[in-house]
Amino acid sequence: MPQRLLYISNGHGEDNHSSHIIRTLRAIRPELEIAALPIVGEGSAYRKIDVPIVGPTYTLPSGGFTYMNRLRLVDDIRAGLLTMTWKQYQAMRDYIGQVDFVAATGDTIGQAFAYLSGKPFVSFISPLSAMYEGRLNMDLILWQILKTERCKAVATRDAYTAEDLRKQGLAKVTFGGIPSLDRLKPTGKDIQLAEDKKMVALLPGSRTAEAVRNFKLEMQLALEAAQLNPDLQFRAALVPSVMTEVDRIAADEGWQCQRQQSGDRTWISLSASADAHYPNPVEILCYSDAFSDIACRCDLVVGMAGLAVDQAMAIGKPIVQIAGEGPQFTYAFAEAQDRLLGLSVQTIGKQAATPEILKEAAAYVVKTVEDDDYAKACIQNGQERFGPFGASARIANLILTHLDQATALTAERTTTANA
Repeated sequence: MPQRLLYISNGHGEDNHSSHIIRTLRAIRPELEIAALPIVGEGSAYRKIDVPIVGPTYTLPSGGFTYMNRLRLVDDIRAGLLTMTWKQYQAMRDYIGQVDFVAATGDTIGQAFAYLSGKPFVSFISPLSAMYEGRLNMDLILWQILKTERCKAVATRDAYTAEDLRKQGLAKVTFGGIPSLDRLKPTGKDIQLAEDKKMVALLPGSRTAEAVRNFKLEMQLALEAAQLNPDLQFRAALVPSVMTEVDRIAADEGWQCQRQQSGDRTWISLSASADAHYPNPVEILCYSDAFSDIACRCDLVVGMAGLAVDQAMAIGKPIVQIAGEGPQFTYAFAEAQDRLLGLSVQTIGKQAATPEILKEAAAYVVKTVEDDDYAKACIQNGQERFGPFGASARIANLILTHLDQATALTAERTTTANA
């Protein structure tokens, strides 16, 4: 009988991490049966790789970012947070009898679900890092969960946090890494680059309404930067839901929009013509399927995202951040990213971006893309903070080791009971 694994995660980034690990698990052990319980959001990362979803899914008004603004928790509760969480818990309890082992990605909520499942589990605390404050001050509930016998191993996103937790007395912790980095490689997609010009990547995030607002700010920043250096070229990596909004975005901002296709490649060209205020025109080519190529081939990232910025920083890219209205990418989130990612990141302004802040950010972009010494320092910083790559295999093998131990123990107990 094949082994069965339940994956639990509580966040969009956590779903993404988990999906990469699952792809590796399937490559190592194709007969392994895997289902998922995404506690926040629709679980699209799981659905893309045909992982069955256990229980109901829903999207929170806060996007799951109540830790950035506790008042948003009230909106989530009004939207049915407690009822839906209870339904998800009930769905897990109904399903868990079919499962041999649990893998949980996330913070307290996801790990609590794993513990309450009654099954042994491996924890990947991907949102947490000691690099924010120099020491990981974990909440008491999560600490107690990770110390229990039911939790067989704990993986962290960076080596610094693993070492910090070992010093705090958590012997079962190990360095995992960022799974999505393992597949962050150029695919050879033609993104229409002029090789003699610097390229700036625009990453506005993945939650549609917020990403649309963020992208409008990034368009204005690109226009400002083009006035200082008309040779810059801009590429935007948009999720499909934002790509469908580009015509409306262009209309709102007074830009021209042209959909283009060559063979099976589709992209959108956004352009702002020269006028009295902005004598240099600017063009942004937008893609919904070229994140890896854009991130890997850019010279600098203008980022208003979480995981995508982490990935770009890890492969050595300089990052310029501007804050938006949220719910995710506020100044508080951007400032936390500064502490996590170190010298590779510069946040401009201490509030949602204003025209003045955008001008300042544009000047910083233009200066930074020409700073070769800084670019080299960013490469070293990325390797030191998030290397080495290979997280998917490390975490997948960690799960399989403890899954095998758990199923062997269950078989032994069954044999003993039947003797």
